[in-house]
This record gives sequence, C-alpha cells and structure tokens, in this order.
Amino acid sequence: MGSKDDYNAESIKVLEGLEGVRKRPAMYIGSTGKEGLHHLIYEVVDNAVDEALAGECDTIKVTLNKDGSVTVEDNGRGIPVDMHPVYKKPAMEIIVTKLHAGGKFDNKAYAVSGGLHGVGISVVAALSKKMTVRVKKNGKVYEQSYNIGTPMHPMKSSEVCGVEERGTTVTFYPDDTIFSTTKFEFSTLLNRFREIAFLNAGIKIIFKDETQGKKEEFHYEGGLVEFVKWVNRAKEPLHKPVYFKRQLDGITMEVSIQYNEGYQENIFGFVNTINTVEGGTHVAGFRTALTRVINDYVKKKGLLKSDSLMGEDTREGLTAIISIKIPHPQFEGQTKTKLGNSEVKGLVDSAVTSALAEYFEENPAIAKRVCEKSLDAAKARLAAKKAKELVRRKNAFSLGGLPGKLADCASKKFEDTELYLVEGESAGGSAKQSRNKNNQAILPLKGKILNIEKANVSKALSSEEIANMITVIGAGVGEHFDIEKLRYNKIIIMTDADVDGEHIKTLLLTFFFRFVPKLIENGNIYVALPPLFRIRRGQKDQYVYTEEELKKAVDKAGQGATVTRFKGLGEMSSEQLWETTMDPETRKIKKIYIEDAIEADQTFSMLMGDDVQARKEFIQENAKTASLDI
Repeated sequence: MGSKDDYNAESIKVLEGLEGVRKRPAMYIGSTGKEGLHHLIYEVVDNAVDEALAGECDTIKVTLNKDGSVTVEDNGRGIPVDMHPVYKKPAMEIIVTKLHAGGKFDNKAYAVSGGLHGVGISVVAALSKKMTVRVKKNGKVYEQSYNIGTPMHPMKSSEVCGVEERGTTVTFYPDDTIFSTTKFEFSTLLNRFREIAFLNAGIKIIFKDETQGKKEEFHYEGGLVEFVKWVNRAKEPLHKPVYFKRQLDGITMEVSIQYNEGYQENIFGFVNTINTVEGGTHVAGFRTALTRVINDYVKKKGLLKSDSLMGEDTREGLTAIISIKIPHPQFEGQTKTKLGNSEVKGLVDSAVTSALAEYFEENPAIAKRVCEKSLDAAKARLAAKKAKELVRRKNAFSLGGLPGKLADCASKKFEDTELYLVEGESAGGSAKQSRNKNNQAILPLKGKILNIEKANVSKALSSEEIANMITVIGAGVGEHFDIEKLRYNKIIIMTDADVDGEHIKTLLLTFFFRFVPKLIENGNIYVALPPLFRIRRGQKDQYVYTEEELKKAVDKAGQGATVTRFKGLGEMSSEQLWETTMDPETRKIKKIYIEDAIEADQTFSMLMGDDVQARKEFIQENAKTASLDI
C-alpha cells in the first residue's frame, strides 16, 4: 500500500455549514428510523472503503459496543490533521464539523468514493450525542471529541505510536432524541458488510457485536466471482461464473454472470459499492449487451433461423452482478438508488458486448449451454402465448375484461381502495358478504397457486389464477409494469391460519417478490392476521391471535370461558370475519417489506425450490422466531 502525499489539509474543500442537518435529518440519511440509524455506520465505513479503493487500506473493524456506541477503525492514511490554509484549524475539525467538507470533492485524493449522499462523517457527528475521532500518523496519536457536531476541546496530540502505525478510529453515540430506535440489527449490518467485502476483492472486514458476543469476518480474494456463487448457493448452476473487468473513460466496470437451472432473473447493480436497488443506466446497458451478444451467437452458429430472442429469453435463470466505480454518480428515483448518468449506458453496453463476445468464442461449451437455456425460454414463451390466448377466449370475463369472480368495489378514490386475495371459494363468499362494498374488493383464489419458483415466466403467466391476479391488480409485470395503473392501494393476502394457509401465503409472496417487487417496495402488499381463538364468557366474545395471548387471557379468565379454535376463515360467520379480519377499526394487518433483496432471494429460492435439506434446516432454525416481514 503506497502513500499519496497530496492527501492533506489543502485537499479538503468546504461547501456549506452543518445547519439544518438536525432539523431535517431524513434529507441526509433517508429516515430517523432503523434505516437512517444504520446509515450512520455506512457513512463512516464508506470513508474507510474509499481509502481501500485508493489502495491505502486493507482492514476495517466495526464494533457494536456494550454502551450503545459504534466504533469503526481502519488502517488507511488517517484523516488529515494539519492546519487548514483558509480556516486556520486542523483539517480533522473542518471535516467533522462542516457539511460537504472532504477529500471527495477535489477529485485528487479520491478518484471515486462511496457514500450514498457523500455527506459523510459531519452528518454522523451532527446526529451523535458524542463522537470521538482518533488518528494515528507520523508516529503520533491525534484526538478530538464532539458533542452534536461541536468540538468539546481542541485537537490533542499527546500520545506517541509506532512510525508504521496509521489509520482512523471513529466512535459515536447516536442521538436518541433524533432516532426512533438506537438499537442496531446485527443481521442487517452483516449483509451490508458482506456485500462490501465481495465488491472490493481483498478487503477484510471484521464485525463484532459486543452486546451479543458475536463476531464475523469477511475477506474474499475472488470478489464478484465469489459473490455470484454465494447468491446462487441455493440453486443449481449451469456453468462456472463468467467474470470480466474493463476500464473506459475513467469508469471501472466489473461483471460476473452465472446461469442456474431455475427461471428467475436476478441482476444486482452496484455503483461505488452502493446497491442500486432500482437499477439505472448501468443495468440497462448490461441488459442490452447481453441480448445482443446471445442473439449474435445463436445466429452465427445457426441455432436460430428466423425470429430474434427477446431480452426476457436471454435472462431466464440468470444471476448477474454489475459493479461500477464512477467519479461523479448521479442518483435518482424515490430512494436515490437508481443511477442516472446517461453516458454509463453506452460504456457498459460497449464493454459487456466486447468482453462477453470474446468469452463466448473462447468458451464454446459455456456459450452453448447459455444459448440453449435462452432458446428453451423462447420456445416456452411462444407456447405459453398460445395457451394464454386460449385461456382468455375460454374465460367469461365481465365488463372491463376483469374476471367474473372478482367482487369489485365502488370507490374511485384510489387511496381508500383495498383488494383482498382470499383463499378458497367459501371464504371468498363469506368475505364478499362481510366486506365494505364501497372500498373493499374480493378476489377468491382456488386453493394453491402455481409455485413461481419452479416455473418459467411464460408458464406462470399462462396459469389462470396468476393471469387473473395480474389483470385485477392492473399494473402489469416485468418490463411492462406501470405502478400508475395499479387499481388498489392495499393488496391484502387473507388465508387460513393453518399449514395450508401459510403455504398459500408463501406462494403468493413468492409471486409478488418475483413478478412485481415494486409493489412490495412501494408498501402496497399486506397480510391479514385472522384470529386463532375465540374466548366466550357468557354473551361476551374476545378474539386472540396467538397461543401466548390465549394463555394470558385464559389465566386472567379462570373458569367459565369457552375457547373455540378457528381452523379456517370459512368457519367464521360474515359478521365475525368483518369484525376480526376486515374492519379497519379492529383488524390486524401486517405490511410486507424487503429489507435486503439478495437475502430475500436466498430465502425464496430455498423455501420454494428443490433443496429439501436446506429448507428443513431453515425451518428448524427459524420456527420459533418466524415472522412474515421479509
């Protein structure tokens, strides 16, 4: 690891003051909830990663301390401590106390840098009750502490360290008057640090949670190749991972591809190690190039005579990771995680086209397997198109092309509308009687829908139940998805509280996650929680939703209580169904959200795929803490 002499106080450029961060923290870190709290750690870790990207650091240690604070330590060059030429204060103080002050803004100290908003350590300081920064460099230890972004004392440099020792250690205590929770989640941080280690081959991240006595270490010399293998670990790969790296116009592009025997498309895009969950120009460039290269290859080898393969054909069973490092990323979209730089699309397209075409020529066996997979997908798509047209002709659709068994609602006020997806015709009938016809629509489902995880897209779309759901929801699927056409604000899954009901619930959640994940991201998908028991004392009924609640209620009730166990929705009268499960005043419903797309992909692959042993282990491990929040 060499040293860059130009990383000193003169590299530090200041854009504006810290005012406003505490007034509007969500502008800087996304939220004052759990996500924003974790973002504080990411901002500090991203600074250490920037040192690694510059070739100046190879180990990052993150510790959740018992007193609620967090310590992030790296072995990089150390934050500059010399006097700033303009502000006449140590550079460390300027970096911590002024917003947008740092080496990322002059393009010399760092060619590229992570950090979603680039606001860095100053925002963490402003939102922390106390922060201490310790820097080792030039044989000395420099230290300064801050209270909500204000220095508590001038920078000290009393201690002496070895000349070879260097690096930055930041310890901060999140401000509990700003955040709704100051409890960090080990699993959330674990997933992020694993991603960072995969995306920066060779970097070592040591993560300790002193509160639980847990420790994990991530170090992947194979980088993206190991990442794609890890994502596919619950699937059956078709070939060894394809990997290439290209540099064009100051942009570094790394891509790893591996097809599996399944039918799902999984493309994960990263920009400066930030997960761009909404995609963007880098992902668009990759998709265009992939379709072109496979089409060119099948035509050249005489495997396809007439029509071209469509993009969806070439992506069936694909797992791909695209990681680009870029000097000035422009993020857009609701969560600022969609890359907007227009020039990137062409650069990625060009790089992937040349690299993949070259790889196919040099590895004909892998090229053949990939192309055969795409050709099979095209055949299935065309066969399903015919089947779908037949189903459409056979179906007696009511007005507006909606399925006859849908009981629609009258309200035209979108925000009030709800669609209940109800297990079974009898429960559907009961729900139709008990609903509020003005704003609650009911779509009964015939038992278990098709397992999306084990079917290709074309087969899934030709399934009558799935076609009906897509038609009723209205927003389309895949590339044709348009949230503006969504017909209901809340889509509520309502199934029996038994094993079959849980299975149907998981099948439906698999459908939403694989086909219309935007509805989950947008917060439109819910699960109804029907009661498990009714406790009757004389003429008074009490409904309880868990075994624990029942025990508490009966222990309070003593004698004279009759307990009824509801096995299914159909056992309830329409009045009971309304009162317990559908009345907004008294019902319990749970919003479904995705915390980590890669982790969710693993879970669905394992729960709904062919690996029986993995599924058994997962259920045994999670049975006691099972929750429907994905």
